[in-house]
Amino acid sequence: MPIPPLIKELAEQKLKKYCDERIPVHVRDKLRLSYGFRGNTVTLFEERAPWRAEMTEWTSHSVAQMRYDQKANKWTLYCADRNGKWHKYEGLAPAADIALILKEIDRDPTGIFWG
Repeated sequence: MPIPPLIKELAEQKLKKYCDERIPVHVRDKLRLSYGFRGNTVTLFEERAPWRAEMTEWTSHSVAQMRYDQKANKWTLYCADRNGKWHKYEGLAPAADIALILKEIDRDPTGIFWG
């Protein structure tokens, strides 16, 4: 079930702010954060500029995934294993405010998101 429009709009505002604040302006030509929605899920991506002359496309790596449960009105955080399979992140309970999820990703106490 898709995310209700108001919840999605609020999430987008917080995600945009998070992405803008996480990457300093002077390195954005080499590194950026982005996100994408699909159904009830939003995925956070780290993108890197081409590092060889023959490359033209930025590379993208999934950092974290957040899933919205409309019945509970809460977001749940997921992390990817080395094969790209998503698993529920056990270090944080589901939260109504996606900002709490973003704080946990930033804090990254286990090193699962940023290494």
